[in-house]
Amino acid sequence: MKNYDHIKIEKKWQKYWDANKTYNTEAISKKKKYYVLDMFPYPSGAGLHVGHPRGYIGSDVYARMKRMQGYNVLHPMGYDAFGLPAEQYAIEHKIHPRKAVDINVKTFERQLSVIGLSYDWSRKVNTTDPAYYKWTQWIFLKIYNSWYDRKSDKARPITELIKLFGKSGNKNIDAVCDLNYTQTFSYKEWNTFTEVEKQGILMKYRLAYEGYALVNWCPKLGTVLANDEIVEDKDGKAISERGGYPVEKLSMRQWFMRITAYADRLLTDSEGLNWSTHIKEIQKNWIGKSEGSEIEFKTSINRNIKVFTTRVDTLFGVTYVVISPEYENISEFLVRSKNMADVSVYIREAKERSKKDNLDQKEKTGIELKGITATNPANGEEVPVWVADYVLAGYGTGAVMAVPAHDERDYEFAKKYNLPIKEVIIEQVNSRHDDGILHDSGKFDGLDSKEARTKITKEVDGKFITKYKMRDAIFARQRYWGEPIPLKRDKKTGIITTLKDKELPLKLPNVTSYEPTGTGESPLAGVNAWVKAGYETNTMPGWAGSSWYFLRYMDPKNEKEFASKKALKYWDNVDMYVGGQEHATGHLLYSRFWHKFLYDMGFVPTKEPFKTLKNQGLIIASDGRKMSKRWGNVINPDDTVKTYGADTLRVYEMFMGPFDQAVSWNTDSIIGSRRFLDKIWRLSLRLNKKSSSKDIENILHKTIKKITLDIESMNFNTAISSMMILVNEMEKDKIVSEKDFKMFLQILAPFAPHITEEIWEQLIRIDNYESKNKKQFTSIHLSIWPKWNEKKVIDDMVKIVVQVNGKVRTEIMISNDANEEDVKDLSMKDKDIIPWIKDKEIKRVIYVKGRIVNIVI
Repeated sequence: MKNYDHIKIEKKWQKYWDANKTYNTEAISKKKKYYVLDMFPYPSGAGLHVGHPRGYIGSDVYARMKRMQGYNVLHPMGYDAFGLPAEQYAIEHKIHPRKAVDINVKTFERQLSVIGLSYDWSRKVNTTDPAYYKWTQWIFLKIYNSWYDRKSDKARPITELIKLFGKSGNKNIDAVCDLNYTQTFSYKEWNTFTEVEKQGILMKYRLAYEGYALVNWCPKLGTVLANDEIVEDKDGKAISERGGYPVEKLSMRQWFMRITAYADRLLTDSEGLNWSTHIKEIQKNWIGKSEGSEIEFKTSINRNIKVFTTRVDTLFGVTYVVISPEYENISEFLVRSKNMADVSVYIREAKERSKKDNLDQKEKTGIELKGITATNPANGEEVPVWVADYVLAGYGTGAVMAVPAHDERDYEFAKKYNLPIKEVIIEQVNSRHDDGILHDSGKFDGLDSKEARTKITKEVDGKFITKYKMRDAIFARQRYWGEPIPLKRDKKTGIITTLKDKELPLKLPNVTSYEPTGTGESPLAGVNAWVKAGYETNTMPGWAGSSWYFLRYMDPKNEKEFASKKALKYWDNVDMYVGGQEHATGHLLYSRFWHKFLYDMGFVPTKEPFKTLKNQGLIIASDGRKMSKRWGNVINPDDTVKTYGADTLRVYEMFMGPFDQAVSWNTDSIIGSRRFLDKIWRLSLRLNKKSSSKDIENILHKTIKKITLDIESMNFNTAISSMMILVNEMEKDKIVSEKDFKMFLQILAPFAPHITEEIWEQLIRIDNYESKNKKQFTSIHLSIWPKWNEKKVIDDMVKIVVQVNGKVRTEIMISNDANEEDVKDLSMKDKDIIPWIKDKEIKRVIYVKGRIVNIVI
């Protein structure tokens, strides 16, 4: 083949790899394992654009090198096909979600295949496959039937909690439960409770539980959205990320996952992960751990207001107390206020605003509860009580002690409503938020903030507690296309029972109408047989199946368990995980939570699912926007592959810029990557059995070293740049050694797998023609990664710093094997050094080999 025909070559080798199962993984091997994984994608109906493959190509380059380095590589692919994206596509195109998913999967898989990605397709999983979601349901039931024991700091079966209740009640049990749950009971009382009462109590402790909550309701999409599925429009209003539809706040029955039980472990265990500081910081801020004090203000209506504060040292600076419009006991305050009518109107309007606005209000508003005061427990001072929309019912206790001199939000509110501002902390370094020394604080004057927090909390009979900004995760959707929740509810008693293992999977029923009802109920609520059986009508959220899929890849055909202990022990966890940083507060937290639960229960051997995480940057369209059908700026990879070839696309996407940074697509620039491959093709036609020049050999071995280290650190752009330099030097040389060129092909192979495989085969064919010892063809991708010769990566000349009395005066170049006396002599004869030592007594000359000469005068 004289010309580089990318279409013919790529089709040939994709067919060969598939037929020969080149990339299939050994289930259990004597080889060391390496698990390389892309974040679970959903198969979009729109298909891929050229921005999508960037992460897939990057992980593929990495996996290919690891395979050539002798590892048993697990590099699988599958589909996260339940949830909103697939369902919306089905609704828009008026086809059943199952059919939509099947169509989209075929498109997605075809597009991935033409790019030449080295996936083991035999391990493919799909969240919509009942054989897969059987285990999603199984894990859910394990979570539902568990509680979190603070003493052992782990999850335990709910049956153990029931036994403890029966023996000693709940007084001495330190468990994570509902924030507002305070009931205590003895073992005698527990044994007298009805089954309904017992189930109600246990629901307060379960790690998967039912309750009501203020949620992000999107009427147009007909479902609840997580916070990370919401964005702001140009006016700052909350809208759905998908579709841009209005989102409002609504109180609804939901299922929840008690992820807050794992908050501390999610924080502390992240320190040992090889993740970017940026992602760790995002998760840390999302969890929002706050250590502070919980204290009570008595009120003039004999109803205490409990507040949580991290700045109890400012207690003497409180000038008013604020409760949320959705405060739990607000009705008791409302009926006792002298301006009840005005407060009622305010509360109603505030609730309406909260449906439309994001949680961070643009302008703080409030109203005083006339005739009601609160007593400061530190000094007995009475302060007014206000209702204000800058206090959230879901954070802390739904009430705050306002200290406008030392809190920005309180300060803005106090200035707006002309409320007193009392400073009680002095000697602050920067602003009102800093610690300092107390004054105007009674007997605590002169104490520093840290010491005062402890003493004041004890003085007012407060409690030291830890709060988290992160809330329990909503685990329910009012939609059809999702995993059924495997629970049944008795219509008469309301008692919930779990399905037995042998009853799993609970499959989705076939329905004629799968569109959202718009009433807040799932379409399953309209399926008579489903409702009659007592099944839960909400379905699982989109993140259910993606919270454990990486474990299923380890043993995807197992019908008896989600993965065997042998497979789990061998594969351990994901060594390299690649995906977008936008999943930091969603998928990455949820999957860590599920994994830790499975670890607690003894089902997995590791505490964390992903050892190393790398985030790829976006590919931006040439118009500066994110690629989207909405903007009409999508570049289809099929077109690029057809015109320039898959290898060209792969090389270009890795060469565009640093892997973790956003880059702009430029179709005109891709020709440079094609020309690079054309050069390689031409070089392969003039190879020589003779040795390359010493210079070429040195550059080659330096390049091998650099490529190896660059792929390891995912600096793909600099790796390709180095190969381009090497090819240019080879092109200039009269002799291009076949032996050296083969080594070059091996380091290029992860980036351009098709052209390298073709040339590799041609060279073996030529060798067989010329030799009596015929070689059997082995794919270049199963060959051994080349090692560099250390002697050939050392430069002949090195740069030496020359100092006079410890101060740098110049630099000189010396031969790498120069002896000490020659280096000292050369240094003192340098034109830049002579003026500094002329007519001076040289006391000694110090030489640090290969680095520094210091002349002491």
